[in-house]
Formats: sequence, structure tokens, C-alpha cells
Amino acid sequence: MRKSRKHIGIIGLGYYVPKKVLTNKDLEGMVETSDEWITTRTGIKERRIASATESTSTLAFNAAKEALKNAKLDPLDLDLIIMATITPDMPFPATACFIQEKLGAKNAACFDISAACAGFVYGLVMAQQFLRNGAYKNALVIGAEKLSSVTDWQDRNTCVLFGDGAGAAVLAPVENGGILASYLGCNGSMTELLMQPAGGSRTPASRETVDQRMHFIKMRGNEVFKLAVKIMSDAACRALKICKLGVDDIDCFIPHQANLRILDAVARKMKLPLEKIFFNVAKYGNMSSASTAVALCEAYQSGRIKGGNIVVLDAFGAGLVWGAVVIQWQK
Repeated sequence: MRKSRKHIGIIGLGYYVPKKVLTNKDLEGMVETSDEWITTRTGIKERRIASATESTSTLAFNAAKEALKNAKLDPLDLDLIIMATITPDMPFPATACFIQEKLGAKNAACFDISAACAGFVYGLVMAQQFLRNGAYKNALVIGAEKLSSVTDWQDRNTCVLFGDGAGAAVLAPVENGGILASYLGCNGSMTELLMQPAGGSRTPASRETVDQRMHFIKMRGNEVFKLAVKIMSDAACRALKICKLGVDDIDCFIPHQANLRILDAVARKMKLPLEKIFFNVAKYGNMSSASTAVALCEAYQSGRIKGGNIVVLDAFGAGLVWGAVVIQWQK
């Protein structure tokens, strides 16, 4: 007789955003822009900026500490740390190793993943596999970014979009619900649409790369916008289909918080009522892998997610990569 598969769900959540708030009015004094221009095109009003003493691991540690506390899990009992980020503390070692040390989780295996804005979703799917096959009994998945460190504050088209923050989730076997289905994808022919050109082995750091500002985010925004709407709606619908659910079954839809116009377009394409979507892009802007993680935390804390609810996380990012996860919140 075939053994039934384990239910793997989220048993603890936590998030952290830096104290410093950078408003659209502040940006008016930095580049040629206006609050009206930014709000109309992105829906963003402000974003959080980490201090000089806060690295990505600092943000991640604060989120992870809260998630472990809410899961009632001692750091020494933690088996696995998966860190999703495109702004690691350094190229190596993995930022997850720094987080392990800060937490005192010395028994946890650790590694980083780089899936840009879809990183947290990818991390959840990977953690589910490790727990479902019995390799580990619990896992901490973190999405954290210090995008301010790779943002070109002279580029009016990109600097208005990004912010810093971290969100974390503890996963473990649960009696019911949990992750029902997932769908991940990539189209590597679109790498040039969104990238940080220099600093890797292809174009190592040099005086020329610094002078040409190649260590900052470069994005072809209009092309990314058009693709994002199709990609996100398609990913969510494919994940729902896998677990024999439809758009009408969604109780709370948590998309990557990149741009309010993108999210509105995704809602129209999916025929999903806006009241079922959780938005926080106005407060934080695009935090890459941290966006869906922080939004999930805030949605749960605000009572938007209750036991038995169907929750869909949906994200896309540089690569281009994308992913969606369908979760039935455990009762």
C-alpha cells in the first residue's frame, strides 16, 4: 500500500524592515522625479533603507529570530536554513552561514539560493522537498535583500522602485493543509532584461566597471512589465490546476510587490477580485525576494489569512524566473 505523503506547512512567520523611511518627496531632492510621477507609474509612496551597519544577514537574522519565536522552535533544533537573496553579504561564504552563527543554530545545514524576486517561493518549494522526503524535520526559509546597496541613486527610472527588508518562514510537517502544489519556471533567453552586469566572473570588478556604474541594477522596465503580467497569471493558474483548484478558490493572493500597475493587470487577467489580493507595495516598494515573504507575514498578522484558507504566493524576477505556491493554511 502506498504511503501517504506528508503535509508540509508553515508553523512560524517573521519579518523585519529597517527603520529609515525614504519617501517619494525625499527622492524629489535626489533625482529629477516627483511624487505624482512615481505614484502614478508604480503605486509606491515610500520604501525602507538599511543603515550602513545593517547587512543583508542583519535584516535576515531579525526576521528569522521572530519566525523561530512564533514557531516555538529553539535555534538548536533547527535542521536547515535556506537563504534567498541577490544581495548576499559577500560572494562567499553563503549568507545563510552568517545567519546560522547569529542565531546559534549550529545544527542546521545552510545554503543560499539566487532566484531574484522569486527566491522566497523557490525556497519554500525546496524546503518542502527536503521535509517531505524525511531528510530534515524542519526548515527556515528567508527572503532578504539590501537592494539599496546595488541601486543606482542617479537613475530616476530604477531608484524609485527598490527597498530593503526581510521575511522568514519556518516549515515543518503539519496534520492538514500545507503546501498543496507549486509551479516553477525560467526563460534564460531574457537575462538581459534585468541584471547587475559586473562583479561576477564574467565581468570582474575593475576601475572601468565602477566608472561605468555596472555594479548597479539595470532594467528594461517596459519589457519586464509586459512579460510580468503574463508570467504571473500563468504561474498561479498552473499551480492551482496541479491541485485541482481554480481562481475562485483563492482566499488570499500574495503577489510579488513590484509595481501596482502590474498587480492590477494580473488581477484583471486572472479575473481575481482586488479584495482577495494583499498589497503592501506602497509602503515598501520592490524588496525582491523579501517582497512576498514580508507580504505573507503582514497578511497573516492582519487576519487576512485564517485556518483552511487557500493562499497563493506568486512571483517573477531576473532570469527571467517565476514561481507560484498554493498553500492551504492549516487549521
